[in-house]
Amino acid sequence: MTHALEVTCRALWKRTLWFFVGLGAVCAGLAGVRLVLRGPDPGLAVGLLLAAVGIVSLHRVTAEVKADARGLHHRTLLRRRSVPWHDIADVRVHRKYTNTSRGEEARRVSVLLRDGHRRMLPLPHSRSLHDPDFDAKLDGLRALHRRHGAPESTHLPVISPRTAGRGWAALLGLCVLLLACAGGAAWFVPNAASNERAWKSATPCTAATPAAERRECLTTLPTVIARTDANRPKQSSWLYFADNRPVRRVAVSQEDARAFRSGDRVELTIWRGRVREVAGELHVWREHIHTAGEAAVIAAAFALAAGCPGAQSLLRLRGRRLADDEVLPSVLPFGGALVGTALWLLPLCYLHPTTLPTTPVTVAWAVAGASATLALFIWAWRATGVRKPGIGVAGKVGEQGREVHLAARFLEHTEYNPHGFGTHIVLGDGPPAVTPHPGPGRFAARRIPVERLTVKDVRRIRGSDGDTVPRSWHIAELDDAGEPVRLAAAPTDLTRIVHELRAAGTPVEAVNREA
Repeated sequence: MTHALEVTCRALWKRTLWFFVGLGAVCAGLAGVRLVLRGPDPGLAVGLLLAAVGIVSLHRVTAEVKADARGLHHRTLLRRRSVPWHDIADVRVHRKYTNTSRGEEARRVSVLLRDGHRRMLPLPHSRSLHDPDFDAKLDGLRALHRRHGAPESTHLPVISPRTAGRGWAALLGLCVLLLACAGGAAWFVPNAASNERAWKSATPCTAATPAAERRECLTTLPTVIARTDANRPKQSSWLYFADNRPVRRVAVSQEDARAFRSGDRVELTIWRGRVREVAGELHVWREHIHTAGEAAVIAAAFALAAGCPGAQSLLRLRGRRLADDEVLPSVLPFGGALVGTALWLLPLCYLHPTTLPTTPVTVAWAVAGASATLALFIWAWRATGVRKPGIGVAGKVGEQGREVHLAARFLEHTEYNPHGFGTHIVLGDGPPAVTPHPGPGRFAARRIPVERLTVKDVRRIRGSDGDTVPRSWHIAELDDAGEPVRLAAAPTDLTRIVHELRAAGTPVEAVNREA
């Protein structure tokens, strides 16, 4: 691979992939023959599964991406495309978290066309945070783009689940699905209420009860427990009856199965064709009858759960004017509003599943809860607003002889921030310094060389800044004697720090750039 001439990306482990292609083809043929001779059977499913693996392997082994002076060329099993460099606005990286504890994440490359369309390239891709081969191919693509095209961004745009460039259609689909589940649970509420009333009003059957009405009354039958199976808590336990009469077995909890013994004489209560109660001398098991309140709570819970992807879709729609690699505000304020709503709505739904609140207490409950929900969502809307970066008017940093520690981090390794040890910047009495603690005092502090720092820009968080920086913080891009350095802090704290640097003799150049 030569960056100046061309970049070629092909699939790794080609022999292994071709092996699976051949295996899938053989299994597909055998599955077809087996279907003709024997009809559908479990072996057919295995053959079809291996055939699907072969198709996926064929798609991967035939994928190729090639870049040269003429443009970017990529192909898959069913498609070939070529795009000249002057039609490409940016080369981007897409990150998808897989296993952060092991340092694993999926990375792929996409291109943004000048007409606004986005294309995901089949190669290169990586599943590691540190993949030299992926990084080299990415650098080669960007070098060719800079030489033969006109990139819109001077930096590498990184699209992650936190940034504005991710789509919102899947989130909206999940929201609609949860709302549909809420509607289904709400539809079941009247049936649950009717079933609950019928169970509470059911009376024992008598000899004069007609056969057609015996389903609605309580039938009691004596029997003997043949054996019990007490399985694990997440599995059903069983009570088996002698001579399989009136039923073969009944599913119970593990505790109920252990409470009964083989040979116990019990009395079964049957209602609507099902065993609802098993009563022995020492223990009684009753089947749980689902109430209307439970169904209403489930419906309300699904509706509240739909609010989470709905809020994420709203934030993405609200940040549609942001750059694709800029980090969106956190959805946690809306999550807090939904939790606060659940605290008053779920109990109200449980107590009044089919009727509106009528008593003064319940009416006041509903009105107060709705008012609190409205206030919470107004607060969440304001808390998730996108703040434009810039240097405003600085607040009071500190009094003479008094220091203040502000949460801030230099994102690069420097002599005053070795290995990213600093978590706070101390201002006030003495020169600005980096400390690994929130104070008080300057223990282990390292002085910031303000005489050689120049503030170049203040901007919002990007996907390339990493996931350890809070979403609400801003970034100050500094020049440290020719080396770029990033300083992250909350907007108000960053303003105070930058003004303190200026007061210490640091020139502030290009700031107040809009998002």
